[in-house]
Amino acid sequence: MSGFVFRALEGRIVIALAIILGVAAVVPALNLLTPPDSTFHIPTYAMSLMGKYLCYALLALALDLVWGYCGILSLGHGAFFALGGYAMGMYLMRQIGPRGVYGNPVLPDFMVFLNYKELPWFWHGFDWFAFAMLMVLVVPGLLAFIFGWFAFRSRVNGVYLSIITQAMTYALLLAFFRNDMGFGGNNGLTDFKDILGFSVQADGTRAVLFAVSAIMLALCLLLASAIVRSKFGKVLVGVRDAESRVRFLGFRVENIKLFTFVVSAMMAGIAGALFVPQVGIINPGEFAPANSIEVVVWTAVGGRGTLIGPIIGALLVNAGKSFFTGAFPEIWLFALGGLFIAVTLFLPRGIVGAIQHGYKARQALKAAAEAEKGRGSAETVAQAAQAAE
Repeated sequence: MSGFVFRALEGRIVIALAIILGVAAVVPALNLLTPPDSTFHIPTYAMSLMGKYLCYALLALALDLVWGYCGILSLGHGAFFALGGYAMGMYLMRQIGPRGVYGNPVLPDFMVFLNYKELPWFWHGFDWFAFAMLMVLVVPGLLAFIFGWFAFRSRVNGVYLSIITQAMTYALLLAFFRNDMGFGGNNGLTDFKDILGFSVQADGTRAVLFAVSAIMLALCLLLASAIVRSKFGKVLVGVRDAESRVRFLGFRVENIKLFTFVVSAMMAGIAGALFVPQVGIINPGEFAPANSIEVVVWTAVGGRGTLIGPIIGALLVNAGKSFFTGAFPEIWLFALGGLFIAVTLFLPRGIVGAIQHGYKARQALKAAAEAEKGRGSAETVAQAAQAAE
C-alpha cells in the first residue's frame, strides 16, 4: 500500500496536494476566526461558492481519468455527479423529519403533496449517514459497471460511445423529471435542515463542508496519480494511443476500460454528494447533457491527460463564469464558447499541457546543444530524443 501511494507522489502532484490541503485549512480559518470587518475575512457565501468550485474540480478530475488517460470521451459524467447528489439529497431529506411544511415524520413534503401513502422502498436506509455515503459510491459505480459492461464488450468506441453516454444522461433527465419516480420531479430535493445533527446553514458546517471537499479532491488526486503512474497506468495509456496493439499483446482491454470507468464514476458521485449540501438543492437539471459538455470544456481548457490541468480548468472557467454572469449576463455564454474555441485553436494541449510541452521542448534543446558540443553523454542524447517526441 505504501508503495502504491509513493508512486503517486511526483513533484507536481506533491505541490498540488500541498496547495489543496493548505486551502482546506486556511479558507475555513479565515471565515471562522477573523472578524467580518477584517480585510482577511472570507464571507460564508464566498466560501460556499469556492466549495462548489472544488466539487466541479473533482468532477473534471474524474473525467480526465477516463478521457485523458484511457481515451474515453464521456459526455455523461454529469449523470454520475447527479446520482451522487441525489443519494446525499435523500439522506438530507430524511433528516428533516416532522419539521417539514406538512409535519409528516416519515414522508418528505413532496411525497405528502403528491399523495404518497408510504415511503418508497428505495428510500429506506437513507436515514443512516453511512448507508447514504455507501450509495454515493455504489449507485454511480453500478450504473457505470452495467453501462460499461455492454458498451466495452461490444467494442463501441469514439464518437459512438460519446453519443451513447450522452443518451444515457438524457434518459435519466427525462426519468427524474417524472413525479412518479419518487425523487421530487421537476423541483427535486431541497429545504435541507441538518447533516449529522448540525445545521446545514451554520457557518461552522459550511466551513467543514468546504474542508471536506478540498480533502476529498486531494485524496482523489492522489488515487488518480497512483493509478496512472502504476504499471496499470502505462497499459491505460497504451489503450488510449493504440488499443488494437494492446489487445494483440493479450490484455483484456474491455476490463481495463471498465475498471477505469467505474472508478471515475465513483469519483464523480463523491463530487455530487459534496456539492448538494453546499448549494442546498438537487434537481433533474443536473442531468442535462449541457452540464456534461461543460465538464469536457473545463478538462480541455486545463489540459487533459495531466490530472492537475482539469482541476485548474474547472476553477478558472467557473470563476470566469461567475464573473461574466454578474458583469455581462448577456454575453457570458459567448465568452464560454469563445474560450473553448480559443483553447482548441491556440492551446490544443490545454494550459497545463502547453506549459509541460514547452518545458520538455526547452529541456530537449538544452540537451541537444550539450550533446552537439561534445559534453553530452549517450544518455543525454537519448533523453533529448525522448523529450522531443
